[in-house]
Amino acid sequence: MSSTREIHTPAQQTSVVNPRGPRSMLFWALRHGLPRLVVGQGVKRGDVQARLIGDPAAHHDPFPLHAEVRAMGPLVRGRLTYMTATHSVVKEVLRSSSFGVKRDGSELPQALGAMLRWSGQGGPPHPIQPPSLLAVEGAEHTRYRRLVSSVFTARAIGRLRGQVQAVADELLDELAAGPSEVDLVAAYAARLPLTVIADILGVPASEHAQVLDFGSRVVSSLDIAVTWPEFRETQLALAEFEVWVGNHLDRLRRDPGDDLLSQLVVANEGGQGLTERELRSLAGLLLAAGFETTVNLLGSGTRLLLQNPDQLERLRADETLWPTAVDECLRLESPVQTTDRTALQHTELAGMRVGKDAHVVLFLGGANRDPAVFPDPDTLDVGRPNAADHLSFSGGPHFCLGAALAKLEGEIGLKSLFTRFPDLALAPGAHRRETRVLRGYDRLPVRLGTPA
Repeated sequence: MSSTREIHTPAQQTSVVNPRGPRSMLFWALRHGLPRLVVGQGVKRGDVQARLIGDPAAHHDPFPLHAEVRAMGPLVRGRLTYMTATHSVVKEVLRSSSFGVKRDGSELPQALGAMLRWSGQGGPPHPIQPPSLLAVEGAEHTRYRRLVSSVFTARAIGRLRGQVQAVADELLDELAAGPSEVDLVAAYAARLPLTVIADILGVPASEHAQVLDFGSRVVSSLDIAVTWPEFRETQLALAEFEVWVGNHLDRLRRDPGDDLLSQLVVANEGGQGLTERELRSLAGLLLAAGFETTVNLLGSGTRLLLQNPDQLERLRADETLWPTAVDECLRLESPVQTTDRTALQHTELAGMRVGKDAHVVLFLGGANRDPAVFPDPDTLDVGRPNAADHLSFSGGPHFCLGAALAKLEGEIGLKSLFTRFPDLALAPGAHRRETRVLRGYDRLPVRLGTPA
């Protein structure tokens, strides 16, 4: 069987590694297959780290296991990696120059690491592998971030408030004119942030549904120890997404607008220095990351507030609490539950010696419920004084570029929803995403009630 194939679209074609080919199979075996074996054995032994990855119960409620990790110490050496759910340690690692986002297999024995790097070559751009903004350091990271940061500053996002409100109002008008029971994710939580980021990136409305489909199919690319069928489908989705991004960039080259991607395309042709692969990777990440976090925030935030009507009443009595409420929802149900860093040098962390290339898993969701920082951490408190101290957007050089936009969309999206539909209620059938890194709902049925 050939290890490459051609994926065709009307506008262009690209050569990618065959998701069913031997190179892809080797990459899966090293990145996912071997960890699956270790995780399976660890679950049987009751190992807390293995249970967080492989126990189905932990998918729905990982927080008791995060508490177990904290009880074992601020930094725990597991069978797979180091791990921590302690807020101060997670924050230190995210900000430390001694740790980075390197994921090249350096933590593996030399021969296995070399095979992993070889087998990962030639595939479509991956969100946590170079040249992704999430997987590069130093000058390269600064160069990428500088290209797009001006669009995501607090001042620039503030100017988008009217646009976000207009999109929310239009979507809520559609809901008011439709059936009384809807899937809030499909009808509102996904469409609001996608419409906003698509406008920023010049994506026509006719292609929004396609982008949503790509997003739902590639989210598991962030997980570890996925099955071979899951990996194969994700790789195919990433390859198709790369082709779509390439076509979109070509369209902007022919007819540039005033959107961010048009600016990047024009700047690149003027000698900006991005390769075509780098440009596609950056464009794809901006688009996917630009709405995925907020989909989870809107879905989880809606459910949290409906499950805590006393907190919803506080917001109705004092609308100035909405920004804090959004931070509290982000803290309690972090859309990104886990990240990781690799030690770039021998260092000390939480009183332990950590060797070069050692891997540290950071449970953001656990750190956000650390009782040493957040009293009564499992309770929703829309007036919590330090709610903004959560780590849901990571920290340090890799602090989420779109944090201000996500919080603005969360504030406007949730406030507008509960204002328009004061009798909003949950309906049966809610379903969480089948992912470990991202936490949220892919289905959230609600009864709208009478619109205001």
